[in-house]
Amino acid sequence: MLLNPSVPVSSSVELLSPNVKITEIDPWKDPRWETFVLHHPEATVYHHPAWLGALRREYQQRSLYLACEDAEGRLRGVFPLLYTRGIPLSRGPLTGPRLASLPRTPLAGPLALDPPALTALLLEAQRRASDGPSLRLQIKAHADDLSNGVPGIAKKAWRQTYVVPLSGKPGLPYHNPDSQNRSSIKRAINKAIASGVRARPAETEEELRIWYRMYLETMRRNFVPARPWRFFLAMWELMRPLDMMRLLLAEQQTQDSARILGGHIFFAFGSTVTYAFGASRAEDFALRPNDIIMGQAINDASMAGYRFVDLGEVPEGDDNLARFKTKWGAEAVRMYRYYAPDFPDAEHGSDETESSAMALAKKVWSHLPLTVTSWLGDRIYAYL
Repeated sequence: MLLNPSVPVSSSVELLSPNVKITEIDPWKDPRWETFVLHHPEATVYHHPAWLGALRREYQQRSLYLACEDAEGRLRGVFPLLYTRGIPLSRGPLTGPRLASLPRTPLAGPLALDPPALTALLLEAQRRASDGPSLRLQIKAHADDLSNGVPGIAKKAWRQTYVVPLSGKPGLPYHNPDSQNRSSIKRAINKAIASGVRARPAETEEELRIWYRMYLETMRRNFVPARPWRFFLAMWELMRPLDMMRLLLAEQQTQDSARILGGHIFFAFGSTVTYAFGASRAEDFALRPNDIIMGQAINDASMAGYRFVDLGEVPEGDDNLARFKTKWGAEAVRMYRYYAPDFPDAEHGSDETESSAMALAKKVWSHLPLTVTSWLGDRIYAYL
């Protein structure tokens, strides 16, 4: 058995076939990575080199792209990871230094063809994380059994994401199974259409810039740090040409002009369309831009033959957001986080109660100029 010497031998690893090793490869220079991801049934858009390239342009973090290969050089598994610095003065499990798959990404983790390859990838990632002082391995996944019995990797329940199941049959429009929700959505969309609002894909970088300012406004309003412009430009340049990214805009048209009201970014990969980022102006909510965009996106996905539309995760306690997503026929799916070393479950939960200090911080944040919130968001994400 020719295992990489850096991979500890255990009873689990001994299940590997002969002549299998763990190595590092470059997802952009080695075509095997993209080929493996495109053919793996559990791969997500976040495993693809285009997304990894957008993350690389965002912060140029130290990276670790592990691969499990056989004696003929065929890949048995891949595992994208990035090193994070962690927020200064913080050594918490969620904010301290991490080897993460992947930071600033909803889902990632290892992809493997069989349990032995998965075990080998996990063991190598665990070993690499243990080499760094106070470094914690973090893996984000849907699967509730990802650790594959590897000692020391602990599972924590995370938020729920909301997934709309589709027929998977091309040419078939989406039919919401709930008649009450179907009627309310129809009324909202008809109201938008009566006001001259239409949904259409963004076509130029300038439209992306217009959307980005709305995104900054939305993040300020929601008290959430904003991702930097260069990140969205990287997605536009790397993912859009592959038909993996689409910015769907809500535009109000009149006789004399057209005005963009908001927009959502969607990713398309494999059998799933994924909602990624959204923005709209509060003063235009009555025109129902979010409804017409979401309705168009879900119906387009159904017509194209996709099987799922993932509307994204919802923080615990945000009932309004959960209701917005379930009205489209979405079903809640639990997400998980895996860590090594382990830590108390209480440190992983989120306290939804708002202190007076937090309320004051939100009030101050809401009045900051967009240039300031953009600068602060960039500095915060640089550590995450």
